[in-house]
Amino acid sequence: MWSEFKSFAMRGNIMDLAIGVVIGGAFGKIVTSLVEDIIMPLVGLLLGGLDFSGLAVTFGDAHIKYGSFIQTIVNFFIISFSIFIVIRTIGKLRRKKEAEEEAEEAEETDQQTELLTEIRDLLKQRAPHND
Repeated sequence: MWSEFKSFAMRGNIMDLAIGVVIGGAFGKIVTSLVEDIIMPLVGLLLGGLDFSGLAVTFGDAHIKYGSFIQTIVNFFIISFSIFIVIRTIGKLRRKKEAEEEAEEAEETDQQTELLTEIRDLLKQRAPHND
C-alpha cells in the first residue's frame, strides 16, 4: 500500500499540482498584502480618507463587513488579471514557437524539393535519350 501511495504521489501531475497550490497560496498572500496595505489605503485616501477595512453595517447581532468584502473583490480582480496576463503570455510564446517550427518545416521541404529536382535533372542528363 505504501509503494502504491508513493508511486501515486510522485507522479508528475500530482507534484505539479502540489507545487502550484503552494505557489498559488504564496501569491495569494502577496496579492492580499498589496490590496490591503497599498491599494485600498490609496483608494481610501482618494475617497477622503475612507478606511475600507472598517466599513460594516450592523443589523441586530449580525455584523456585515462589506469593506472586507470590497477588498476581497479587489483581490479577486488582481489575481484574475495576473493569471490572464500569464496565460496570454504563454499563449503568445506557444504560437510564436509553433510559427517558427512551421517555418522550419517549410524551409526543410523547400530544400528537399530543390535537392530532388537537382537529382532528377542530373539523372536526366546521364540517361541515354531514346527519341
